[in-house]
Amino acid sequence: MKPVLYSFRRCPYAMRARLAVLSSGVEVELREILLRDKPEAFLAASPSATVPSLVTEAGVVDESLEVMIWALEQNDPEGWLEMPDKGFDWIARSDGPFKQALDRTKYSTRYPGVDPEAERDAAAAFLGELNARIGEWIFERPSLADFAILPFVRQFAFIDKSWFDAQPWPALQGWLERFLVSDRFERIMHKYPQWRECDPPVSFP
Repeated sequence: MKPVLYSFRRCPYAMRARLAVLSSGVEVELREILLRDKPEAFLAASPSATVPSLVTEAGVVDESLEVMIWALEQNDPEGWLEMPDKGFDWIARSDGPFKQALDRTKYSTRYPGVDPEAERDAAAAFLGELNARIGEWIFERPSLADFAILPFVRQFAFIDKSWFDAQPWPALQGWLERFLVSDRFERIMHKYPQWRECDPPVSFP
């Protein structure tokens, strides 16, 4: 039985899970869901009721970074796991303080009393450091860190793309743009119909 990957196309957590599955070449059954209309099978499978959620014969993998690592541990032809330990520090900073600032910038009405300009400044401080780190990639070659972080930089950039493009971050902007025009991005962003219980399986990649 193929592992089942519950996903939602626009969610950056689900995006990075699909990126790793695509890179690994490990076939899964993709079930595209809507977060406002979660199917019972998904709710029964996912302890957190969030995407991505990967159902394997060994159990459920319910965190996006763990889904990435699971896929790459099956097969890692691009060597994404062969990154310096510092890569996990970058991912932790992105998933923690940067994502918090991103959410408070993008969804400021959800956080009464929060100053979205200050939150944008906090996010920008992280991105400035990341810009200084990037050559073509965060390290010498593509790694887990790049593809764990890129979906969130994309999300932040499109809050106000003109503002983002005006920042003094040429390495970061080039890194994001290469991702956005890549075949890899096009493949993970293919539109699938909403999954229903009676649907035939959809294989990914």
